[in-house]
Amino acid sequence: MPKIQCSECADTLLPVRDALDVISGKWKLQVIIAIAAGNQRFTEIERSIPGITPKVLNKELKDLEQHYLIKRQVLDTYPVMISYQLTRHAKTLDAVIHMLRDWGKQHRNHIKKQYQQT
Repeated sequence: MPKIQCSECADTLLPVRDALDVISGKWKLQVIIAIAAGNQRFTEIERSIPGITPKVLNKELKDLEQHYLIKRQVLDTYPVMISYQLTRHAKTLDAVIHMLRDWGKQHRNHIKKQYQQT
């Protein structure tokens, strides 16, 4: 990463902070990944994410909907069915998610190597 002048810090930090405000936390990216994997109904999403509670999932889905990352669709069926889909805007996170995954693998390997050396 090139050295950034102090005057450029705010120009770099503000968009990074905006992005982290939307996707940070324990569950948001997991919910996005679960929906991208084809889990569209609440129960499917809940079952695909170990440890998430219905209350937390409901909150995360509402947050993601407010940020236009998912679309909630109420189907006119009996009983009423609700499905969740990623928006085009959410799909712009694909590269970010893949880069985070790759970095996470590298970091895990780095930590393992450091731990084995001690």
